[in-house]
Amino acid sequence: MEAADYEVLSVREQLFHERVRECIISTLLFATLYILCHIALTHFKKPAEFTTVDDEDATVNKIALELCTFTLAVALGAVLLLPFSIISNEVLLSLPRNYYIQWLNGSLIHGLWNLVFLFSNLSLIFLMPFAYFFTESEGFAGSRKGVLGRVYETVVMLMLLTLLVLGMVWVASAIVDNNKASRESLYDFWEYYLPYLYSCISFLGVLLLLVCTPLGLARMFSVTGKLLVKPRLLEDLEEQLYCSAFEEAALTRRICNPTSCWLHLDMELLHRQVLALQTQRVLLEKRRKASAWQRNLGYPLAMLCLLVLTGLSVLIVAIHILELLIDEAAMPRGMQDASLGQVSFSKLGSFGAVIQVVLIFYLMISSVVGFYSSPFFRGLRPRWHDTAMTQIIGNCVCLLVLSSALPVFSRTLGLTRFDLLGDFGRFNWLGNFYIVFLYNAAFAGLTTLCLVKTFTAAVRAELIRAFGLDRLPLPVSGFPRASRKTQHQ
Repeated sequence: MEAADYEVLSVREQLFHERVRECIISTLLFATLYILCHIALTHFKKPAEFTTVDDEDATVNKIALELCTFTLAVALGAVLLLPFSIISNEVLLSLPRNYYIQWLNGSLIHGLWNLVFLFSNLSLIFLMPFAYFFTESEGFAGSRKGVLGRVYETVVMLMLLTLLVLGMVWVASAIVDNNKASRESLYDFWEYYLPYLYSCISFLGVLLLLVCTPLGLARMFSVTGKLLVKPRLLEDLEEQLYCSAFEEAALTRRICNPTSCWLHLDMELLHRQVLALQTQRVLLEKRRKASAWQRNLGYPLAMLCLLVLTGLSVLIVAIHILELLIDEAAMPRGMQDASLGQVSFSKLGSFGAVIQVVLIFYLMISSVVGFYSSPFFRGLRPRWHDTAMTQIIGNCVCLLVLSSALPVFSRTLGLTRFDLLGDFGRFNWLGNFYIVFLYNAAFAGLTTLCLVKTFTAAVRAELIRAFGLDRLPLPVSGFPRASRKTQHQ
């Protein structure tokens, strides 16, 4: 063999080892995410659905739970995708020739983006509908009972749903873009149809983030205030403990004397209320035992951090709006070649990259808080050891839609300069200046409006409670007017 043949073989062997190494790294990362999501779902699932007398229902629920775990792992991977890429670029810039990070390269990052895109399509279009129909199926009438019969019914329902969605997307494409070439491109299922369908889903996810994130940014202050111990000026724990003990004693007395000729008491509901009050009392006891440092320093620092992060997010979006009017390069776009380690994606270097990662995580957490705080999705909120299987499926679908839209959301708002990789940058609406500009303006406006309204109302309510004005018989702004019957009592 000639020297050229040996060079070709060595290059092929090197490429093979790189692909194997990337597959091993991707598998280890996904396995870690899968284990974490499985632990989380086992703490929220309803144990009665997995220990039923009917082994068939228990088996179906276990299979559906594994599919939900896979979907939630993909959602978590989509959340970590952009921060991991930004940090990897800064690491390669700082340590360009380090032997121990040779595995971290552009090919690995690009492969992870493609895998997340593929698994997101697979979960949203096939796995989650299959899990829902599988838990609701009973088998065809007259067919043999068992798990296999349910699988047949689920496959048939999934095929009918696929045909329905295919027809709807084809009609939508014909209405939006009345072009023969664009309609014929949908016949190519993997190259055009799935990316087009995922583009529609991603656009809905980005719109959902536009609504939920400002609401979540405003709710983060109240949620953090419930988790931390407030200073004594803003919170009277002794009064809360007294009220909790009084309510618990009243409910216990009602349980011990259930005989009543006028009322029909729901004993199970009363027991649940007593347990909730006992849990609340234990938490209040822990908060009362908190040190002065936690009480007087932890809460103000947390509120200050939230205020700084929220203000910084709005400031970055406002600057990005001005950049959109001046520079065309500020528009989000895709990048096919992941050339990492060449230039920083932040003007502040590594410090700016860390700020970008923190803001991305902060906005994602805020969007989840806003999602579960909205009146439309409040009933979907999971409960500890009391979440039905269909509710778990709905939560996994919603979280995947939100998380898969996070990279597009972050790049559209200008939180990072890292361009979208793979099929994430193929969305047609990303190149529309008016959509991007109006989206940034709507986010800045809604966030400012929610913050001003919530912050002023919260400060007013806390001051009224601190000075005891809420216990006065006079009507106070921000509190409901007491009825005449209550005043006479």
